[in-house]
Amino acid sequence: FKNILKMGKIITIANFKGGVGKTTSAINIGSGLSRRRKKVLLVDMDPQYNLTQSLGITDPQQTIYQALINKAQIKPIEKTKGLDVLPSSLELIRAEIELSGELKREYILSNIIAPFKPIYDFIIIDCPPSLGLLTLNSFFASDYIYIPIEAEYLALKGYTILNEAINKIGLEIDKVFITKYDSRKILNRNVTESIKENLGHKAFKTVIRDNISLAEAPAKGVDIFTYNDKCNGAQDYFYLTKEVISHCKTGK
Repeated sequence: FKNILKMGKIITIANFKGGVGKTTSAINIGSGLSRRRKKVLLVDMDPQYNLTQSLGITDPQQTIYQALINKAQIKPIEKTKGLDVLPSSLELIRAEIELSGELKREYILSNIIAPFKPIYDFIIIDCPPSLGLLTLNSFFASDYIYIPIEAEYLALKGYTILNEAINKIGLEIDKVFITKYDSRKILNRNVTESIKENLGHKAFKTVIRDNISLAEAPAKGVDIFTYNDKCNGAQDYFYLTKEVISHCKTGK
């Protein structure tokens, strides 16, 4: 009965534009939550398997592809205390075609994740930069959809197009957060102000500052806190996780 009450929150981190810090955010939000004593599962739904590689996981025996195709459970890999991973691989690129004829194909991931919900406080899904079947599975499996946005020109227009696309499938964006922010750049400051003014409560207060350590950590196969817990990137993601916890509790 206690497990039924627990039921972890599932968050998909998505953007149809690459290079906005989607995978970096999935990893470091997850790692930040685990450092706040939450049990976290990261799910790599991207055929480019950047999340898997960025955490130093090579040649996993089981991947999310096998679970999707065989409708079978796979055992998560423990990366650090409180942080587990369902890894991906390049073969996931075949899943779009192989699952296209399946009934209720948009809900296959939901069924795979369901048994994990009583075990984890948070399940975070990193999906590919496209609105294909893998992303749809991620969306329909989720309680919340979070969008990282770069503090750059056309960011709001990109958000509007993305929001319209998600609305058409009966869902909505829950929260956005700004990445690669540089306070020295007037454009970054102006875009950030505009995003917060236009999106209001949908925008997290924390912004993720541009930080070289965030780019270096994946090369070492670790999260930002393990790599350099004193840097701006670690501080920003730690504060963002506090907002994530609050949002999942209150919806605000």
